[in-house]
Amino acid sequence: MGKLQLIKNAEIVNEGTIFTGSVVINGEFIEAVYKGKDNFPTISFDEIIDGENFLLLPGVIDDQVHFREPGLTHKADLYTESKAAVAGGVTSFMDMPNTRPPAVTTQLLEEKYRLAEEKSFANYSFYMGATNDNLDELLEIDPHKVCGVKVFMGASTGNMLVDDETTLQEIFKNVPYLIAVHCEDEFTIRKNREYYQSVYGENLSVQFHPLIRNAEACYVSSSKAVALAKKFNSRLHVLHLSTEKEMQLFDNSIPLKNKRITAEVCIHHLWFSDKDYERFGNKIKWNPAIKSESDRQALIRAVNNNTIDIIATDHAPHLLAEKEGNCLTAASGGPLIQHSLVAMLQLAKRGVFSPEKIVDKMCHAPAELFKIEKRGFIRPGYYADLTLVNPNISWNVSSENILYKCGWSPFEGMRFDTRVEKTWVNGNKVYDQGKFDANVRGKRLLFDV
Repeated sequence: MGKLQLIKNAEIVNEGTIFTGSVVINGEFIEAVYKGKDNFPTISFDEIIDGENFLLLPGVIDDQVHFREPGLTHKADLYTESKAAVAGGVTSFMDMPNTRPPAVTTQLLEEKYRLAEEKSFANYSFYMGATNDNLDELLEIDPHKVCGVKVFMGASTGNMLVDDETTLQEIFKNVPYLIAVHCEDEFTIRKNREYYQSVYGENLSVQFHPLIRNAEACYVSSSKAVALAKKFNSRLHVLHLSTEKEMQLFDNSIPLKNKRITAEVCIHHLWFSDKDYERFGNKIKWNPAIKSESDRQALIRAVNNNTIDIIATDHAPHLLAEKEGNCLTAASGGPLIQHSLVAMLQLAKRGVFSPEKIVDKMCHAPAELFKIEKRGFIRPGYYADLTLVNPNISWNVSSENILYKCGWSPFEGMRFDTRVEKTWVNGNKVYDQGKFDANVRGKRLLFDV
């Protein structure tokens, strides 16, 4: 028998309901869930945690992060970013392949798993990267052990842009597991960039970013991906959707478990709009770009009506020095994972989403969509990946409490009215009110496919 823990009398948010209850953790797993106040066994526990007036949630599963290791560790690494993750209630992540070198062979992919086994506070998986010439490598993947293949159907670095039509067809035709895509049309982007440069010059401000990487660039590419998936009955997952127009490509009339084509939105596209560029500048420069307020509202509606299946971060740290420059030279991307859950719960405080919807899109749906074994729910027999949240405490994001290696956040200076207090990973209390158990390491995610 492992360590026996009791989290008692919390407000448990799970599977569409909120109820007062208690959870027994035995070693790595949830042993039992009890409904009602003070309804738990009167046995000897190794530790009892009083959850009264707190929310107890399944650990967040973030299906899109860039932890930058190997090769880009001057701005982030698996240790620092997974530490920030668990402080934010994120217990599992799926990391993208565009590192140095990019994870485009099974050997390089397994090297990332070895690094995570040594360094990661949270559970982990890594996408295999597609290129114009590595289909044979993609077909060697064991889908039980890898979350999927990532295809950049738009601008990227090095050999990661898949722009060969024959290759795209072969990937969608032959890859039998999940294909995750970044959709922006390079031709449209280039045309827009040349136009705005010809009219306004080379030194374009960040306000031009959503004009260059506009809704049409996104729709051209995402509609192409959807058409290919429908043609070959592929398992397609479209990442970081940013426009109202793209919502017409997705179906909310069938349950998630039956969907072959699924959709993700990121925190920054739900929180910011193009009116925020003047205040935040390059700190909110992402690809795809943050767009109009009407786009933001459409994305919010799509989450609430289940057109969008998952909420993630696209956590992509850069040094502040790398974020300097104009629209064309400043790096795109920013850090978010430490603040993703509290940002969403802040939107719940404003009535934008319900806590149940947030848990569905950030915990349950990722587990169901990727078929992750025994995670994403507060259920007996599942891994005890949990987070305890104080729903009634105000605090400000500051340089003193930001844990990202890059040292900044687009939320710096903002007030949040909920705070993550404790996080468990595989039954281990890895984070507790600002303190970490440095001995805890996460596990490789496995997939029931």
